[in-house]
Amino acid sequence: MPQITLSAEVQPEQMGQRLDQTLAELFPEYSRSRLKTWIEADLVKLNDHIANIPREKVLGGEKIEITVEVEDETRFEPENIPLNIVYEDNDIIVINKPKDLVVHPGAGNPNGTVLNALLYHYPPIAEVPRAGIVHRLDKDTTGLMVVAKTIPAQTKLVRDLQKRKITREYEAVASGIMTKGGTVDQPMARHATKRTLMAVHPMGKPAVTHYRIMENYRNYTRLRLRLETGRTHQIRVHMAHIAHPLLGDQTYGGRPRPPKNASEDFMEVLRNFKRQALHAVMLRLAHPITGEMMEWYAPLPDDFVELLNALKADYLEHQDELDY
Repeated sequence: MPQITLSAEVQPEQMGQRLDQTLAELFPEYSRSRLKTWIEADLVKLNDHIANIPREKVLGGEKIEITVEVEDETRFEPENIPLNIVYEDNDIIVINKPKDLVVHPGAGNPNGTVLNALLYHYPPIAEVPRAGIVHRLDKDTTGLMVVAKTIPAQTKLVRDLQKRKITREYEAVASGIMTKGGTVDQPMARHATKRTLMAVHPMGKPAVTHYRIMENYRNYTRLRLRLETGRTHQIRVHMAHIAHPLLGDQTYGGRPRPPKNASEDFMEVLRNFKRQALHAVMLRLAHPITGEMMEWYAPLPDDFVELLNALKADYLEHQDELDY
C-alpha cells in the first residue's frame, strides 16, 4: 500500500476544538472515522509529539504531521462509463460532469459513479485515496471537476482548496427577481434533523459565496457565482437562505414558480427541468506539480440552454406588462 505524509498547521480559529474535528477540517479528503483511527494508532504528531486522544483540544498554531499507509480503491469496480475529459496530463484530469452522475459511491449509489469511471479510464488511480477526487459536484449539478492522478497532486490540490487558491465559478438560475449582486457569508453545518442536508448554522464551518446578476427574467434571475469555500450544497443552501433558491431545487425550496399568464410551452419547459439550475462553468488553479496557472471553461449543457431560451422568450413576450 502507498505511504503518504500529510502536514498542516492548526488555524487560529480552530483554537479549543477537538483534535479529530480539527483534522477533519484540515484534511477533508479523509473521513472523520479514518482520521480518528489514525489518531488512536499513534500516527498523528502534534509539534513532533504523538497525539493519540481524539478529544484532545488544540490551541492553534501547532504543526500537524500524519504518516500513514492508505488503502487503495480496488474495492470499487472499474466501469466503462464515458467521461467528458476537458484536459489530462500525467498528474491531473479535468472533466465536464453531466447531470444524473454521482461522483463517489455511497448509500444508494454503489456503482455507476465518476469514481468507477476513473478506475476504468486510468487504473493506477486506484492507489490514490478516493481515486483522486478532491471536490465534488452534486448528482444533478453539471460542469467542471479536477481529479488528481497521483498522491502528490492530490495533496497539493486539497491544500490549495483549503487555502482558497482554486477559483470555481458557476452559472445558476435563482427564483425571484434580484436587482444587485452581493456576498453570502454564512457558516454552514449538517441540518439538525435531516442529516443528508445542510443548513446555515451559527456554529457551522465558514462558507462564503459571491454572486452577480447576469440577466433578469420574469420571476427568475440568471447568476454568475464564485465559491470562496466549498461546503456541501453551499450555493444551493446560501441562495435559499437569502430567499432566492435555485430553480428546480426541490430539496431547498426551488420549486417552479411560474409568472402570471405564462404560455403552456414555457410551463412545459419548467416542468421538464427536473434538477437544480446549476453549472460549474469555470475552473482556475495552479497546476499542483508545475505551478503553471491553468483555466478551463465548460459550455452550458443543452437542458440549461433550453431553459434560458424559454425564460428569455417568456420575458420578451410579456415585456410590455412589466412595471420594473
